[in-house]
Amino acid sequence: MTDANVNGRVPLRHPDRLYINGEWVKPEGEDHFDVIAPATEQLYLRVAEAGTGDIDRAVAAARAAFDEGPWPRLSPAERAVYLQAIAKKLTERAPDVAAIWPNEMGILHSLATAYAGTVGGLYQYYAGQAARFPFEEEKRTFSGAKLGLLVREPVGVVGAIIPWNGPISLIAFKLAPALLAGCTVVIKASPEAPGHALLMAEIVQEVGLPPGVVNVLTADRTASEALVRHPGIDKIAFTGSSAAGMRIASILGGRMARYTMELGGKSAALILDDYDIETAARTIACSAGDMTGQVCASLTRVIVPRDRHDRMLEALSAEFSRIRVGDPFDPASQMGPLATRRQRDRVEGFIAQAKADGFTLGTGGGRPHGLDRGFFIEPTVFGHVDNRSALGQEEVFGPVLAVIPAQDEADAVALANDSPYGLNAAVFTHDADRAYAVARRLRTGTVGHNGLRLDFSISFGGFKQSGVGREGGTEGLMPYLEAKTVLLDGKPSHRAGE
Repeated sequence: MTDANVNGRVPLRHPDRLYINGEWVKPEGEDHFDVIAPATEQLYLRVAEAGTGDIDRAVAAARAAFDEGPWPRLSPAERAVYLQAIAKKLTERAPDVAAIWPNEMGILHSLATAYAGTVGGLYQYYAGQAARFPFEEEKRTFSGAKLGLLVREPVGVVGAIIPWNGPISLIAFKLAPALLAGCTVVIKASPEAPGHALLMAEIVQEVGLPPGVVNVLTADRTASEALVRHPGIDKIAFTGSSAAGMRIASILGGRMARYTMELGGKSAALILDDYDIETAARTIACSAGDMTGQVCASLTRVIVPRDRHDRMLEALSAEFSRIRVGDPFDPASQMGPLATRRQRDRVEGFIAQAKADGFTLGTGGGRPHGLDRGFFIEPTVFGHVDNRSALGQEEVFGPVLAVIPAQDEADAVALANDSPYGLNAAVFTHDADRAYAVARRLRTGTVGHNGLRLDFSISFGGFKQSGVGREGGTEGLMPYLEAKTVLLDGKPSHRAGE
């Protein structure tokens, strides 16, 4: 039964405002964004739309807070206190995070609840880095100076551009390391899913961050490009499509601004000849429906020896056909809707092309029976897929899998690497040595053994068109810092006792 106390609830205080310089302010214009609930196609939320003038205001506030304010001049330990406070508030408001998420992009409420309870830990992790990370190191010098120091200082004002699929987590992977580093931030939320960014603005105000350190607004592509082009922005942290990432990088390259990009994926699962087909199918199906396949790291290409292909297609089709699609607030549902009508149209376009290409439809391929309202799609599996086809090469961002036959292990690796992307992969085998050997040959940012496995405490990011830089762990802190060499003829007082 649907939880009526959560479905449709808007736990936000100022959806008609922008958060700039520590205050909730009206936008320069009267325009707004309507957020449509993907399961009902009804209005869920109406938020203020920022224009280019609002971008200027937000960047000016962040610039002043960085150039003149106390934030970058606090010690990492002092900044960590604020991160701990943010973590505490996020934990308290986890039910609000979980309420917003399905209403904006269709994730199951049960899954949103589980994820929401972990986000505060990201801020706690980076708070802990205040004591562990070497922000200043003494180095041997050949310059003639008596002391050589390598110091790491904040990169400056960061523009964080957030997509619609997992905003609360993707904000954290940018905001937490940026704040620890001493940066100030302008968060640009997606028009399709702005709620988590507005909730974060409430939290940073409640914990007392100095004005201008974090600014939050929702904008379309025109205003977003103004943020990228703004000379007051030192770095862009972007998560989104590879096409958008390449455009952003080309703009920033014109002024040598810094950037990190977490972009698309077409991740391969390699099923080696010693692994049980039915077990692999169950494992892949368990994660394939998460967020209705709207996850950049999803394992969407299943590469299997040719003589095992038909069994793999049959097993995956059986598992996918059992996934119960329905209302994301219904505990009986195992997969919710796609986020928007536009996204469903896109997924249906890939399905139509795969049928036209003559690939074998194992299951799905249409809209679920009885769900006439909402952006629902059936979990879909195609077999005998050509790796060079649209379905084999392009990111669908929906629950559509391609089963691809390989001649042998070497061919499987070659097929996996024959992609413009390189974000994630998995190797299914009982032999850890084989798993390691294959993992080292794959051109991808993460490789999991026997399933989709990610560890943001180490790092996450991709090769090729899957991005530039890493998020999570120490690797995710480094892009928010600039390295400076300081050569002294004496030892400063703060190091005198060393």
